[in-house]
Amino acid sequence: MTDRQQTMQITRASLADWPLIQGWCADEGWNPGDHDGPCFLAQDPEGFFVGRVDGEPVSAVSVVHYGDAFAFLGLHLVRPEFRGRGHGLATWKAALPRAGARTVGLDSTAAQQDIYRKSGFDDAYRTVRYVGDLASDGSGPAAAVPLARAGFAEIADYDALCFPAPRPVFLREWFAAPGHVGRALIVDGRLVGYGVLRPAHDGYRVGPLFADSRVYAEVILDALVAGAVGDGGEGGRRIVIDVPDTNPEALAMVGALGLEPSFEMARMYTGPVRDVDHSKVFGTTTLELG
Repeated sequence: MTDRQQTMQITRASLADWPLIQGWCADEGWNPGDHDGPCFLAQDPEGFFVGRVDGEPVSAVSVVHYGDAFAFLGLHLVRPEFRGRGHGLATWKAALPRAGARTVGLDSTAAQQDIYRKSGFDDAYRTVRYVGDLASDGSGPAAAVPLARAGFAEIADYDALCFPAPRPVFLREWFAAPGHVGRALIVDGRLVGYGVLRPAHDGYRVGPLFADSRVYAEVILDALVAGAVGDGGEGGRRIVIDVPDTNPEALAMVGALGLEPSFEMARMYTGPVRDVDHSKVFGTTTLELG
């Protein structure tokens, strides 16, 4: 171990550290949301870590708890000039044990999959990022309503059908964050889907986008785009959405809308997770927290 490695310290990250981590994410092309930090930390304030060498921040990782059975690992970053020195592995080893007996999920690039497999992670499915300009055609805004009109409890119950664990604390922050646009679709008195769009480093990121069908998902997405544009949908905006390959209808939808694939990630788990209705998942919430 070199002298620099010996002086590495790994500590819990706070909201004050978030601008630094957000900048690293942007440098990697991850396109973080403008107000992701407070939302992420609300779910698990103890789940974020920063590694420092001689006091200088060089690495980060998060291991965020969602209840007693599931955790998600993300934001595994090392500054380029500090790579190859073991700092990323040291940060990983310091943070991962806090998951305890929980199943841990993560999203991996192709280059890192073998490394994660050696750490006990198995492939589950692929997520493809799609990017392109969208404009609202006006059909969604009239049908979809602000999330408050659907009721938080009902939306949280619906969300729990589409994610490996309940996450009401995160959702409250996610829905209320500055610039976030949320819309729900109610048909015959029943919630059939909802979505959130947020301003990001480059354009707008959509996530989650959960719906009973492609038709409903398209209506919600149209309403989100109109909310982002702020003028009824004219002009269009750059939209980024992460689509799991477990839902062929979702892939067909983004293809028909003219969005282009940008890159792929592999969802991996260390063990079993509870059943998720993948047919409802048209857009993943985030690649950082699942």
